[in-house]
Amino acid sequence: MRVKKLIGRSDKVDLPELHLFNMDSKMDTGAYTSAIHCHKIKVVTRKGKRMLHFVLLDPAHPAYNEKAIYFRRFSKRTIKNSFGQSEKRFIIKTIVIIYGKAINTEFSLSNRGSLKFPVLLGRKFLQGRFYVDVSKFNISYKNKINPGKKK
Repeated sequence: MRVKKLIGRSDKVDLPELHLFNMDSKMDTGAYTSAIHCHKIKVVTRKGKRMLHFVLLDPAHPAYNEKAIYFRRFSKRTIKNSFGQSEKRFIIKTIVIIYGKAINTEFSLSNRGSLKFPVLLGRKFLQGRFYVDVSKFNISYKNKINPGKKK
């Protein structure tokens, strides 16, 4: 049996394969799949291989670097958005680091530009690993920057 860790309503996570560190993320127990903010999403042929191309974040975000990301392994799935409407989204798998642990996670690619958090972590990520206290935030991040300090 896995011991669950406490997590708040939001925290900072690392996505090393995407070169993103200390990214603000929202815990969303109402969302099944995790999501990440990106734009210019399209399937391209690169070096003779079919790949998914996208650019993370947007120019207003401090971590925006305009760098194109390419994934060879991806899928497309119908996801219900926050308004309950179904839409087709591309899905990738990448590593999320939280509490010093690397967790392979599925993300739907979505334009979250109008939303406060560029990363949303859904039930599939949270279930069996964390319990959420909505009165708290940045618990793992505080532990990361002050590892010996008691909460």
